[in-house]
Amino acid sequence: MDFRIQNIKNVYHLFNAIVAKTIYGNPSKHITVIGITGTDGKTTTASLIYHMLTSAGKKVSVITTVSATIAGKEFDTGFHVTTPSAFVIQKYLKQAVKHGDEYFILETTSHALDQHRVFGVDFAYGILTNITHEHMHYHHTFERYVAAKMKLLTQSRISIINKDDASYKHIKNGKTYGLKNADYSKDIPKHIGKELELYNEYNYLAAYALGKEVGLPDETIFKSMRSFTPPLGRMEVIYKKNYTVIVDFAHTPNGLHEALKSIKHKYKDRRIVHLFGAAAFRDDQKRPIMGKESATYANLIIITEEDYRTEDPDHIAKQIAGGIESKGFTHVEPSQIGNKDREYTIIHNRKDAIRRAVSIAQKGDVIVLTGKGHEMSLNRNGKEFAWNDKEEVLNVIK
Repeated sequence: MDFRIQNIKNVYHLFNAIVAKTIYGNPSKHITVIGITGTDGKTTTASLIYHMLTSAGKKVSVITTVSATIAGKEFDTGFHVTTPSAFVIQKYLKQAVKHGDEYFILETTSHALDQHRVFGVDFAYGILTNITHEHMHYHHTFERYVAAKMKLLTQSRISIINKDDASYKHIKNGKTYGLKNADYSKDIPKHIGKELELYNEYNYLAAYALGKEVGLPDETIFKSMRSFTPPLGRMEVIYKKNYTVIVDFAHTPNGLHEALKSIKHKYKDRRIVHLFGAAAFRDDQKRPIMGKESATYANLIIITEEDYRTEDPDHIAKQIAGGIESKGFTHVEPSQIGNKDREYTIIHNRKDAIRRAVSIAQKGDVIVLTGKGHEMSLNRNGKEFAWNDKEEVLNVIK
């Protein structure tokens, strides 16, 4: 995106944020606002903190990419919605304050921060999960992406940062969490009696750090963690009979790495069939890297659509395929996939791709669909169509 055009738009967003804050009476001054940003892990961390605080008897509102609970009422946000507009944010904050809520949790994207959509929100706490390769189409450089994420920390009274993440070197101060040598380090799996993959352990550590900052005792925090159910579309096993089907929202190189590595570790010696694509107008540079990550852990790969919008889906697929072929995979026609390991094919229609994956599934196989997760729509040619990975898979299996 042209920086000059975006800067003009950002001035407009800033004006809206100032007006919205004024109209609604600056409600964030009367509630503890917790902002959560990062490339991956935002939704899980926000949902866990919400569960932790409500389990402790607190009144809480929350907005994530999966759902929102405002002043005791639930809303669905699975239709390509991230951080809302400034007017919507201020309106929801006002409703939460009027309801008597004590906390407001806001999943905060780099776009929202760069565009000043959260300007004027008084963040008591700003949590950074991680910063990895994403959104280069918008930010153009990794440095600009980091700078956008950092805005949340500068707007927050207290910052809570992942000390083990590579982004930590860009941050000068704040409370830290990590596996060791951080302000908040705990063996979470040991305390909750639940095995966690490493990426999820960091999400739990972020929630633990926030819990301690607001004064919750360990016993209360760990009790809530034991009863927590991850959000929809996050490593969700949707079918488990002769073969297993897993749906996950992973749509970045790091997200794929963590998800597929976890699945490979859990389902040892199983054949993994990975079905995925890449969205248009986000980050072209990540596509071959995602292909490499898939080829590192999967046995068979089906490249398919994932919100190609008005971009040529064949162009997207070829960029992904470059990374897959660099790991020694061979391209085959859709009718041939399934006969040998280390092969991939391209089936642009996501439903047809699911049909093919199910048709070649053998006993013990693990089919993994990534990129859509909880989302309830698919963008083709610039138009939104109703779509849900879980429902489509189960319909095909039936």
